[in-house]
Amino acid sequence: MAKSPSRPPSLSGKEQLVLGLLVANGPSYGLQLVSASNGRLKRGTVYVTLGRMEEKGYVESEPDPEASDDLVLPRRIYRPSPYGRRLLQAWEVLHRTLSWEGSR
Repeated sequence: MAKSPSRPPSLSGKEQLVLGLLVANGPSYGLQLVSASNGRLKRGTVYVTLGRMEEKGYVESEPDPEASDDLVLPRRIYRPSPYGRRLLQAWEVLHRTLSWEGSR
């Protein structure tokens, strides 16, 4: 559950990309996001970004329910939280509005 922010939320370019991919493609593993990003996300940063986004309440995750090996930590499946979806929508509206204003 996301905390009520004391200041407007921020959304970095990588966070915006991750949320966009999760909304478009549905729940995904970190390496699926790397693959779907066409080189814009790297293996070394995707999990750091996902962890930060989960702390902010932008994404939610759960262990892979199909993991069968008790000796290995299961992969996590990430999905946008309702808060993350609303934030992405607001960010896209803001971007379109500012782009339109700048084209006058």
